[in-house]
Amino acid sequence: MTSHQSNGTSNGDVEAQVNEKSNLLSSPVKPEDARLMYLEKNEAASRGFHENRDFTEEPHQKGGDFLKAVIFGGLDGILTSFAIVAGATGGSLSNNVVLILGFSNIFADALSMGVGEFLSSKAHNEWVLKERSREKWEMDNYPEGEIKEMVEIYVSKGMSIKDAELVINTMAKYKEFFVDVMMVEELSLQVPEEDYKIEAMKEGFVMFLSFAFFGALPLLGYVIIPMNFPSMSSQHLFIFACIITGFVLFIMGSVKSFFSASNWFTSGAETLLLGGTCATVAYLIGQWVDTLSQ
Repeated sequence: MTSHQSNGTSNGDVEAQVNEKSNLLSSPVKPEDARLMYLEKNEAASRGFHENRDFTEEPHQKGGDFLKAVIFGGLDGILTSFAIVAGATGGSLSNNVVLILGFSNIFADALSMGVGEFLSSKAHNEWVLKERSREKWEMDNYPEGEIKEMVEIYVSKGMSIKDAELVINTMAKYKEFFVDVMMVEELSLQVPEEDYKIEAMKEGFVMFLSFAFFGALPLLGYVIIPMNFPSMSSQHLFIFACIITGFVLFIMGSVKSFFSASNWFTSGAETLLLGGTCATVAYLIGQWVDTLSQ
């Protein structure tokens, strides 16, 4: 009787596990969930994702496409603005001067950064396409040489000559595809999409918005607080700007960690430390110049 009950319990457990795996395999899973599965080392769920996902969907993080523009633009904007605030405070300049220097520089620099991001991204993609045209020309005129180069590359990565020749000769049948592979393997260049100019414009616009938005944060205290507390001193306003800037720097660093392998607290602390160092240098230089001018 005991043995029968034991077997019944065992069969129930097995059935429960089978049902669990079946649900994992049949339920739709997003690429973002798949990354969570990796972090949790959930093999069954990961298997379900790969067996059921639509392979026409791009598996990479969409949110990471403009991460560079957001993080770089935001950090550059807030550090530029806070450096102006710190330097002006160290130099004993008035609040009006801080606001004039701050906002004029922020929006001029934001426009410059946005245009620069667009032009640099567009120029890089055009250069990549030019290199692709050269590789395609070489493939058209001397395919044997290009195939030999690719075989040597694959052999250097650990493939046997026989396997490398099989793989490369198979890919070489599809010329456009093979040229794109050559770009990656030979030149370490990713061929851009056809709408690369639109993407470059988006990156530039995101850079502009990020720079302007985060750059304005350290200056808001100099606008809002005097309206409610007219008697507050410049030193207190500067302390408020320090708190706001430090908080935003830590948050930005923490958010950045979600797109990398670093710990959120470590990334946030690192960003805060680097930003604080830049602000300290600006404050000390402003104080030093103010001393020399007296």
